[in-house]
Amino acid sequence: MALWDQLKSKLTDMTSTTKTQVAKFQSKDFAKASMAMCALIAAADGTITADERRKTAQFIGSNDALSVFDPAELQQHFEFYSSKLERDYDFGKVEAIATIGKLKSKPDAARAVIQVGVIIGGADGDFDKDEQQAVREACQAVNIPPSDFDL
Repeated sequence: MALWDQLKSKLTDMTSTTKTQVAKFQSKDFAKASMAMCALIAAADGTITADERRKTAQFIGSNDALSVFDPAELQQHFEFYSSKLERDYDFGKVEAIATIGKLKSKPDAARAVIQVGVIIGGADGDFDKDEQQAVREACQAVNIPPSDFDL
């Protein structure tokens, strides 16, 4: 099986599992952390293009795993973190990672946020090294070994 086929299969399985997990964590902290993760993935190369912003927003609105949340609320959180990252990438990244880090005491919720990042990173068929690094840093913020996600 080709690497991309394996990744697609893994993402499909992960999306199904993530929806079940996300439904357990319907909290404002979880919604903010998952959107901070989405913004980090979109900005992983240091910038967020209008196309990345649009595609990520569409993905958020249509992703089955995030359907337990109000799309408008998710969009608002995504825009908040995206604008922070666009204004000053380094400070925006610190804030996004800190938001994700708030789930450190809730390992199941933290793991589900990391899974959202992996799903979004692989959604376009190219989970590149910058996106993988963003997920690794989020893993470190919540004390989850990146190797748990093959990173």
